[in-house]
Amino acid sequence: MAENKKSFIAYADWKETFDALDNEKAGELIKHIFAYVNDENPISEDMLINAVFANIKHTLKRDLKKWEKQHEQRKKAGRKSAEVRQRNSTVVNGRSVSSTDSVSVSVNVNDIYRSFAHLSMSVEHFEKLQQDYTKQQIDDTLDAIENFKNNKKYKSLYLTCKNWLKKEQTKHELETNKGFKAPWN
Repeated sequence: MAENKKSFIAYADWKETFDALDNEKAGELIKHIFAYVNDENPISEDMLINAVFANIKHTLKRDLKKWEKQHEQRKKAGRKSAEVRQRNSTVVNGRSVSSTDSVSVSVNVNDIYRSFAHLSMSVEHFEKLQQDYTKQQIDDTLDAIENFKNNKKYKSLYLTCKNWLKKEQTKHELETNKGFKAPWN
């Protein structure tokens, strides 16, 4: 087996094989399997153990090849991800910062329209929302977001508010159109 592989799969349909053996032979077989998956190259003098193990061995080899292929793919994906992070990193205060690192940014308090917990919305973003929505709609939505217990997962109050307002608008339009009947009906 591969040196950094720590486990193997035992299949439920092997039960019939073990049930057909007496307890002593079943114990020998399981010890033989563990010796094999730990690269001990077991050799049994017992023809029965060798015959029964032959089918199990093919399954273990097939699974190992599959695992090695997945392991190699994951290593390549990890390397590629590291290269992308390195390419996308920037230098801040003399150190390299990737997009997954947090960087603190100073914001003038007078530019903030609303903030709570870890979220805040600038006056500029509020004014963008006011192009499509009323102040009351925006404030009601911000209140709802603030009271939403899972708001910790949100990263941008502006984008969250914009999405919630769109959903509410769509919902309202659907409710309004339910009662609509075409003149030709």
